[in-house]
Amino acid sequence: MEPIDPSILPEDGLVLVDSAPIIYVLEDHPKFAPRFQPLFEWHAKGRVRFAITTLTITEVLTGPLSDDDEYLVRRYRSVFSTWQMVPLDPFIAETAARMRAKYRLKLADAVQAATALVIDADALVTHDRDFSSVSSLLVIS
Repeated sequence: MEPIDPSILPEDGLVLVDSAPIIYVLEDHPKFAPRFQPLFEWHAKGRVRFAITTLTITEVLTGPLSDDDEYLVRRYRSVFSTWQMVPLDPFIAETAARMRAKYRLKLADAVQAATALVIDADALVTHDRDFSSVSSLLVIS
């Protein structure tokens, strides 16, 4: 699996990051972290901006909380404090419902895609392949 080439994104582009890439990079997954690491390096250099949904926070923190790993919870909180946080609002919820109906996406995937569209993100970064039918959004996986 080749690393993502962040140069496909515009300078100072906005990227909505799904849960799996965050977990892979911050928990140093041996197989998948190298795929997403270049994008995180670009973010660290200020070349792209990251946004996440409140749903992502729930998904990402579930594992560490299940393991009583408060250190990892604090680490995630610290990282998230530097990213744009996008709450689920009624407009995003309705857009997600429309995307679920049209593309048959799972609820969480529909929320991620809808959020990326509503905030006018340049891309959605995910490890999920269920977005192949969504042509109105650049999905990097």
